[in-house]
Amino acid sequence: MRDSIFVVNAGSSSIKFQLFSVGDDDGLERRLKGQMDGIGSRPRLVAKGEDGKTLVDRTWQAGEVSGVPAALDKVVEFLREVSGGRLPSAVGHRVVHGGPDYSSPVAIDADVLRRLEQLTPLAPLHQPNNLAPIRMLLDRQPRLLQVACFDTAFHRGHPELADRYAIPEDLYREGVRRYGFHGLSYEYVAERLRHVAPDLASKKVIVAHLGSGASMCALDAGRSVESTMGFTALDGLPMGTRPGQLDPGVVLYLMSEKRMSAEAISELLYQKSGLKGLSGISNDVRELLASSDPRARLALDYFTYRIGLLAGMLAAAMQGLDGLVFTAGVGENAPAVREAVARRLAWLGLDLDPAANAAGKGCISRPRSRIACYVIPTDEELMIARHTLRVLRGRAGLHMKESAA
Repeated sequence: MRDSIFVVNAGSSSIKFQLFSVGDDDGLERRLKGQMDGIGSRPRLVAKGEDGKTLVDRTWQAGEVSGVPAALDKVVEFLREVSGGRLPSAVGHRVVHGGPDYSSPVAIDADVLRRLEQLTPLAPLHQPNNLAPIRMLLDRQPRLLQVACFDTAFHRGHPELADRYAIPEDLYREGVRRYGFHGLSYEYVAERLRHVAPDLASKKVIVAHLGSGASMCALDAGRSVESTMGFTALDGLPMGTRPGQLDPGVVLYLMSEKRMSAEAISELLYQKSGLKGLSGISNDVRELLASSDPRARLALDYFTYRIGLLAGMLAAAMQGLDGLVFTAGVGENAPAVREAVARRLAWLGLDLDPAANAAGKGCISRPRSRIACYVIPTDEELMIARHTLRVLRGRAGLHMKESAA
């Protein structure tokens, strides 16, 4: 019977999941893809099979699915229905922060879970929700292999200069350093570039992961050398509800002059800032693009201004730029945002093809453009499945060696 990999990407109000079967050559075939969203408000489970047909579309009352563990119960119940009660061979999880210790995917046990829980202050919006399904499955199915795949891992090979802050050495050794995030997305795009544009894959490329969370990464020959995000997922580009780059003096001002608590400041920076704070309307780029309110225009202009500004920083880090790739929800689906960014980078030689940009697939720059520009859809769940399979195969090989000994 074939092995299967179940992938879980848990957020605060949703759980994205996919099921992959493993072929004889360890190729991965997507069998189903789904999401439980509206957790705590309007819970809805939707999943589609490999042929695109809907396998389930169920809703519940808010009280019936009040949190991530309850939502995962519903997802597992559905999975058992479609798989005849058979458990997957392994479960792969997206975990936003791996801290200084984890530079590659790792099999999870109680000790690993405890260490990851200690990183919650560095990613309070994500880490607790990433870990909730892990904790539940570890309690109920302790023999089931679970693998943590980290958004920070892809950036762990940065030069020390790129990861340092100008603070005392003891803080750096404690782990106060620049990490970078969205690494699973960047790793997938780097791999896809080898197939989509092999010549470009070996050069200097900026990947712009633009979604509700947004960042950019400098890839030199497919390796991350610099990122816009730092110690936490607050840094860099403005996002849906997060401010991006911010003078730390602002936080000191809020504490001393506004008498705001750490909890109130955290809520302001994680939930009330960014595009939502600037516009006073929405954190959704689609709504802002459709609005005639000048505050919506201000938010979008600020967003693309900062993208252009930090793209210059990343180009400087690589001492050159050969390509730009857009990915994630906004990057893949908002031609107007891509066009605005391209205008800000025209001084570097980026010449966008309007028709190709409107279509939003593949290469969207003109042949004469000095900077090649692409739209490449990301697939973090497939990346997680690949990592999980490698850990599964590694453990199987280890058991075989132990048995032979």
